[in-house]
Amino acid sequence: MRIAVIGTGRIGAFHAGVLARHPEVHHLVVADADAARAAEVAALTGATAKATVTEAFTGADAVVIASATSAHATLIAAAARAGLPVFCEKPVALDVPKTLEALRAVEAAGTELQLGFMRRFDAGYRHARELLRSGRLGRLHTVRAVTSDPAPPPAAYLPLSGGLYRDCLVHDFDIVRWVTGREITEVYATGSDAGPAMFRAAGDIDTAAAVLTLDDHTLVTATATRCNGAGYDVRLELAGDQDQFAVGLDDRTPLTSAEPQGSGRPDKPWTGFLERFAPAYEAELDAFVRLVRGEAANPCDGRDALAALRVAEACELSRRERRMVRMDEISAV
Repeated sequence: MRIAVIGTGRIGAFHAGVLARHPEVHHLVVADADAARAAEVAALTGATAKATVTEAFTGADAVVIASATSAHATLIAAAARAGLPVFCEKPVALDVPKTLEALRAVEAAGTELQLGFMRRFDAGYRHARELLRSGRLGRLHTVRAVTSDPAPPPAAYLPLSGGLYRDCLVHDFDIVRWVTGREITEVYATGSDAGPAMFRAAGDIDTAAAVLTLDDHTLVTATATRCNGAGYDVRLELAGDQDQFAVGLDDRTPLTSAEPQGSGRPDKPWTGFLERFAPAYEAELDAFVRLVRGEAANPCDGRDALAALRVAEACELSRRERRMVRMDEISAV
C-alpha cells in the first residue's frame, strides 16, 4: 500500500514513523509547505518527499492529513475528488459550515474519512466502554472528564487553534459520546484567561469547565487547562449507583494525594500527549490501513467529528453569553 502523509510537523512526523513501520505500507510519501522539514522526515523514515500535494496524491492508495488545521477541509475535499480515502487529524474545520462542506465532498465521492480521535483506541477508554456496557456500574449518573496540558503551546499557535473548547476539550466531548453511547443535549460552560497574557491577546482562555447533560440525564463535568505544571493529566471517571472506575489513573498520573497514607508524587509523570497516547495513535493508524483494505468499518467518521465540534461550539456560545445552551441551537445541516 502507498500512503501519502501531508504535513510533517510534530504529529505528522510521528504518523510517518508509525506508517513506515507498518507491514502493509510498502511506499510512503510525505509533503509539506516547508520542503526542508518534509525532506528531513523523509530521510528519517525512508519516505519519498514530494514538492506538492498533487504529486503526493499521484499513485497513492490513501492519504493521512496532519497539516495545519486551516488546510484540513480543503485537503479532505481534494483527496475525495481524487477518490482517495483519508485519515485526518481533528478537526475537519474550525466551524460547522466548513466541516459540512468537507463532509459533503466525501459523501459525493463515496470515499472514506476517518478522524483522529485517538482516545477511542486507548486501552483504558476501551475497557471503560466495555465495563459500562456490561452493567457493572448499574445506572450511570456522573462522568468527570479531565484534560490538563503541562505547559501552554507557542503563542503563535493560539489564534489558529480555534480555542480551548475546539482544540482541546473536543477530545473529551468525543470520548464521552463514544464511551457512554449517549448524546449531549445541553451545556453550560465558563472559562478563565487569568494565566499568561498571550491567551488574552489571542482572545482565548487557558482554563475551562463545562457541565454537560446527556440524553439519559447523566451529568458530565469536563475541565481543561493549558497550565498544569505537574505534568500531562488526562482522565475519565465514571460513577454509577453500583460502582465507579477511572481511566488514566496509574503510577504516572501527575496527581499527588494529600492524605497521610496516600500516594506520593509520581517518579515519572506523563509529559505530553505523544508519550501518553503513543499506542493509541499506532492503533488508530492500523485501523485506517484495515479500513482502506476493506477489512474493517470506519471507527470514527466525519459525522462523529461534527458531533464533537458542535458541542465545542455550544460551549463557546455558552461561555460568551453566560447561559445554558441546548444542542438544538447549534446547526447540524
